[in-house]
This record gives sequence, C-alpha cells and structure tokens, in this order.
Amino acid sequence: MSPKPISPLNPGVKPREVLGWAMYDFANSGYTTVVITAVFSAYFVGGVAQGASWATLAWTVALSLSYALVMLTMPVMGAWSDRHGAKKRLLAMTTMACVLSTLALGWVGPGDVVLGMALIVLSNTFYTYGESLIAAFLPELATGPGMGRVSGWGWALGYVGGMLCLGVCLAYVLQAQARGEPAQAFVPVTLVITALFYGGASLFTFALLRERAVPMTQSSDMVAPRLPNQWQQLRQSLKSLRDYPELARLLACIVAYQAGVAVAITLAAIYAEQVMGFAPQETMVLIFALNIAATVGAFTLGHAQDRWGHQRALAVTLVGWVLTCGIVALAHSKPVFWGAAVLAGLCLGSSQSAGRAMAGLLTPPAHTAEFFGLWSFAVRAASIIGPLLYGLITWATAGNQRLAIGATGGLFLLGLWWLWPLDMAQGRARITQSAPVQATDGD
Repeated sequence: MSPKPISPLNPGVKPREVLGWAMYDFANSGYTTVVITAVFSAYFVGGVAQGASWATLAWTVALSLSYALVMLTMPVMGAWSDRHGAKKRLLAMTTMACVLSTLALGWVGPGDVVLGMALIVLSNTFYTYGESLIAAFLPELATGPGMGRVSGWGWALGYVGGMLCLGVCLAYVLQAQARGEPAQAFVPVTLVITALFYGGASLFTFALLRERAVPMTQSSDMVAPRLPNQWQQLRQSLKSLRDYPELARLLACIVAYQAGVAVAITLAAIYAEQVMGFAPQETMVLIFALNIAATVGAFTLGHAQDRWGHQRALAVTLVGWVLTCGIVALAHSKPVFWGAAVLAGLCLGSSQSAGRAMAGLLTPPAHTAEFFGLWSFAVRAASIIGPLLYGLITWATAGNQRLAIGATGGLFLLGLWWLWPLDMAQGRARITQSAPVQATDGD
C-alpha cells in the first residue's frame, strides 16, 4: 500500500480557502498589466503629457514615489495588523482604495499631468499594500514543504487574470479604434473594466479566505503600549532581522534580483519598440506571450521547488535571467528576441514565486504581516533601483539600451552571490525554536 500523499496545506486549511487566496493574485494582476504596463502608461506618456521629453521621467517619478511611500509605511501597517489580527480587514480597505483610485484615473485627460501622477501614486501605493498583505497569509495556509506549490498557484492564477483583463480591454480598444474614437475616449473605459475586474474578482477572496491571526494581548512583551511612529517602527522591524539572519540575507538577495525583474516589467515594451523595431500590436502580443510563459514558470517551478529545494530552484531561475539579459543585449533579429522573451517569462513567474515562498518559510509566525512588510520594502526598493540604474546607463551612454540591459544581468549575478551561502535549514530551525506553536514542516 502506497503512503498517503503529504498535503501542502496546514491542518484545517481547505482547498477552497487557498483558491480564495489565489484569486486575489488573479484580481489585482489586471491593474499592473493594464495600468502600469500596457495601456495607461503609454497613454500617460503620449496623451496626457503629449509626448514631452520629460514624459517618461514623470511616469517613473510617480511610480518611484509610490514605492518609496510603501517602503516607509508598509512595516507599520503590517505590525498594526499583526497586533490587531486584522490583515483581512486592512486588505479590504486597501483593495477598495485601489479600485476607487483606478476609476478616478479615468478623469485624467490631455494636460492633466499632475492629476495623473497623483492618482498613479495613490492607486499604485494601495495596490502594493494589498500585494504585501495577501502574501502575509501564505504561511498560515501552506506547510513548509508545500510553500512553493501554493505560492506558485497564486502567481500562475495571477498571470491568467492579467491576461484576461488585458484581453477584454484590448478587444474594446480595437473596436473603439475601428469606430475612430481617440485615446481620451477609450482609455477611461479600460480603467473602468480594470477596476471592476479587480473589485469583482477580489470578492472571492473576502468570501473564502479566513482571518486566522489572533489579536495580541497588551500584556505580551512583544506589544508596545502604543503604535510607534513610522520611522521607529521601520527601524524596529529592521532591527528585528538581527535575530533572523537568513531572512535578512534573503531580503538582500531579493533587492538585487527584483531590481532586474523590475527592469523587465517596466521597460520590456520600450526596448522591444525602440531597439528591436516592434510595432505596437507586436508589443501587445509580446506581453501576452510573456504572461503565458510566466504562468507556466510560476506553476511548474512552484511544484519543482518543493522537490529540488527552494534555494536551488531560485538559483536556476537567476541563472536563466543572466542568460536572458545576455541574449537580449546581443539579439539583432526578432525570432531571437522572441526566444529570449519566452525565457524571461519563465524566469519571471518562477523567480517571483520562489522568493515569496522562501520569505514565508523564514518568517516567524507571530510577525507575518510585519515581516512581509519588509519583504514588500525590499521589492519596492528594487523597483526604484533597477529602472533608475537602467535609465542612468542609457543617459550616460547616449541611449545605448543594449549596454543597459546587459548590465542588468549583473543585478541577477549579485542576487546569486547573496543566495549562495543562505542556510534554509538553519533559518527554519531558528523560527521553529522561537515559535510557541509551529504548524508547518521544515524545508
């Protein structure tokens, strides 16, 4: 008689609850795909800022401001939700705020640069809050050996959601263009579609996902008498990493390689059109191809990392990223670039899934929201560093984007350097010893 398969889920966690958790990735991916990557970003540069020389800079400044705001505030919000057992309540509030600010983006028309930047700062900040809070549920749902699989399910479903939302929007855009409508007429409709998609799909999360966190008592020595200010809380959260050196090393690794990932997400379309000569419709197909490959990467490597080991799986994807940067920098034909794009998609889904799973494995159970706030801090710091470094290189080399993308490979090599000596077994043992009750298994 064959042994019963070990469940990747913690005791008491039902598959429908994991589906509810993963549906949040499905819901919020439409925002990044439509607003940040494919539709509103191009409209802001070409329509709102009317193609001014500073338009791209204004767009990246708005995104950088939102990421900086999240870096400074998310650990505070995470600590508050840990104290009050209120991750789900806070997730609902941030989701509603992102949906409403996405709808408000529809008011942005030609010349409304300041309004557009302000609403992008708001909507992207609330989106990122939600991304961090939903990630903090992962250790409650998955066992140690199942963390990679469950994380991969969420990322894979997220890419499906992004493709579906983008597909609906593009179908409407093509019809509107056929009727001769200008961008200022059809772009607001795509924002309505995206906001409704986000809000509607997230209802599955709030219906199916349970809040397991218990409010901490005021007598606990881990609870301050009152919530400290943002800087004090951030310093305290960073200071706490001294007790978890493996998590600190992982976060340094994440800053390095996610800086490279941020370049791929925010600048792939620009590189395709300006360097490889892609037409806009080819770029749209490229985004779909990237999402399909990322879905496959997140799902397949999510399962593989539970068998190979999370550290080894992430190392494989980082090597894949280094190869991708080299191929893209040297590619002079579209077929070669397409091959590199597919490889990038596979690495994109798997590296993001592996990083989140490893963070869940090394996070102490009593501080999931707080430490996932630091995970968000690391990812958003990378989102500023990567594109800024890319832009500085292109500026210093008179627009040589091939050199800039080649140099991006160095960020993934730096991530490998931080990852190599990380001791996952020691990190798991450390949080198991410090937790009064540990429901997950070791790595």
